Amino acid sequence: MQNISVGIKQLCQQAHEAIDEVGPIEAERMVSEDGALLVDIRDIRELWRDGVIPDAFHAPRGMLEFWIDPDSPYHKQQFSQDRAYIFCCAGGLRSALATQTAKLMGLRPVYNLTGGYKAWKQAGCPTAPHEKAR
Repeated sequence: MQNISVGIKQLCQQAHEAIDEVGPIEAERMVSEDGALLVDIRDIRELWRDGVIPDAFHAPRGMLEFWIDPDSPYHKQQFSQDRAYIFCCAGGLRSALATQTAKLMGLRPVYNLTGGYKAWKQAGCPTAPHEKAR
């Protein structure tokens, strides 16, 4: 059995210490009033099963760095805009890592949605079924 030197708990803790985070109500305000882009990094099967945040941009976690980098052949224009970015996953852990990565790459300003999609939904913020689920 291979021993790892840093586990997922430590990686997530380090990410949370290095990034800025916003709760669902503040994130909803930032999107509606300030034009922030909510970036949902969940797997497509999670979107199909659990629903989506209306107008959120879906960026699968596995492609995020390639989509952010303007020199990548996979770059998405959504990451070349002068706006805030709020990363979201199901519970806030994967998106904390994604937020940290985006920040390390120089994307600014970036935030993690505390508690992820689950917290967004529990706060009563708008959700919708994924188009495939309709």
